[in-house]
Amino acid sequence: MIELLLQFSQSIGIYQFMHSTWGWPVIESLHFIGLCLLFGTVGVFDLRMLGMGKAIPLIELHKLVPIGVAGYLLNVVTGTMFLSSAPDQYLYNPAVQSKFLFMLLAGINMLLFYATTAAATRATPAHASAPTRARFIAAVSLACWCAVIICGRLITYYRPPYHWCAWC
Repeated sequence: MIELLLQFSQSIGIYQFMHSTWGWPVIESLHFIGLCLLFGTVGVFDLRMLGMGKAIPLIELHKLVPIGVAGYLLNVVTGTMFLSSAPDQYLYNPAVQSKFLFMLLAGINMLLFYATTAAATRATPAHASAPTRARFIAAVSLACWCAVIICGRLITYYRPPYHWCAWC
């Protein structure tokens, strides 16, 4: 798997870019911008469902979802660049594996929200509390995304000791 990711990365130039002077810092910055777009949108939406900012109609906050999706997609692209340019540091890293698990749980939680609760939540008038199920889903969402951020920060602390290259 490591060899396949490295071949992919090298064949399309990601590896060379990521190991250049500005590659890693630029992609890290873009990853952080994506995180801000994603968590800024999800966080505000979830906090409103939990009862904060009740003057804001939930239907208006729902208009921010495309911004959150754009942030998520930016993070998928930049995260793939990290993973494919140093797969030995990511594939077997427990922080990365935990991050992926929490992302999966957040995704399932979001699907559950849209399948069961989104319509009732959109109909919630300003100054009213979101349905109980929506509040529970919002709490799970916030917990999952906070865990994703924490695991992302822990990645550098759990790097495997094996290095596949002499200059890493």
